[in-house]
Amino acid sequence: MPHPATPTRFPRLAAAVTALALALTGCGGAADGSGSSGGPAARPAAAPDRVEPLEPAPVPALPATVASADGGTVTVGSVDRIVPLSGSLSEIVYSLGLGGRVVARDVTTTFEQAAALPVVTRAHDVSAESVLSLRPTLVLAETTTGPAEAVRQIRDAGVPLLVVAPAKSLEDVPRRIDTVARALGVPQAGEQLGKRTADRIAAARAGIPSSGSGSGSGSGSGGGAAARPRVAFLYLRGSASVYMLGGADSGASSLLEAAGAVDAGKESGLAKDFTPITSEALAAAAPDAILVMAKGLESVGGVDGLVRIPGVAQTPAGMDRRVVVVDDGVLLSYGPRTDRVLASLVSQLHHPRGA
Repeated sequence: MPHPATPTRFPRLAAAVTALALALTGCGGAADGSGSSGGPAARPAAAPDRVEPLEPAPVPALPATVASADGGTVTVGSVDRIVPLSGSLSEIVYSLGLGGRVVARDVTTTFEQAAALPVVTRAHDVSAESVLSLRPTLVLAETTTGPAEAVRQIRDAGVPLLVVAPAKSLEDVPRRIDTVARALGVPQAGEQLGKRTADRIAAARAGIPSSGSGSGSGSGSGGGAAARPRVAFLYLRGSASVYMLGGADSGASSLLEAAGAVDAGKESGLAKDFTPITSEALAAAAPDAILVMAKGLESVGGVDGLVRIPGVAQTPAGMDRRVVVVDDGVLLSYGPRTDRVLASLVSQLHHPRGA
């Protein structure tokens, strides 16, 4: 099972960090952790951590046969008892209006509607025994769900288990929604949710200032891209002394670019997902702003602790204390609530309070 901070992302980083998840405890907590008051670094008020289901709830048409990302096909005969094994997959099921059929959750599922469900993970790994004890009729998993023995044990018990391919960009959101909706026997609801999500993402992007009127310095961007702030995505777990700079494969690039920003790690030449933070790497990235998850910022002591990490204070972002904070559970979920993430990024990057 991926670590809590990142439900479907960071497979290599997750192996090194016991707290990963989105997230990282994966909880989308509303901690401020800023260490300062007012200005761009201040944490915006947190919205309720809830999923908005389609209404009325669709009626599944089964059986349904769908392709599994780990090979082969899965035939689903009943969705009366669903166990989604990531926060992202749980979010899709609930958003489709079938949350009442979910009988368990993993540690990365932290939104309010699922809070009372039993947790079927142990030390961030799936417990096959816990899953099977709930008599599921369908288990939804990620490609990073593990251990492999637990996945095999669930399948060997005759339970349909569908592995859904991960999302690495906004373009992957409709595919994941469609895959889950078809498995649940509600393809039309999947189309409806996909359209709603796409419309809301477009609306969130409408808040980006036109070229030339942005608030970022765009250091190193040059030309017409000067209005696009350079943003470095940092993965922080102070309790484990883990400090990582995101690169092209971190999962954040698509979000940052959609929010009218430049992924500073990617643009500085970091091709993989994450690399340890060094003064040299931060100098090359030269971010105007730093993107962090709420729990990560809290773990290093807020903005005051963040700027004490070697190299951070020397960046334009560190000197301006310009920090963008997004809750762990939704930042990289790439699902029906991604529009909220984009809206938050656009607001904090282009319309900061007190700026």
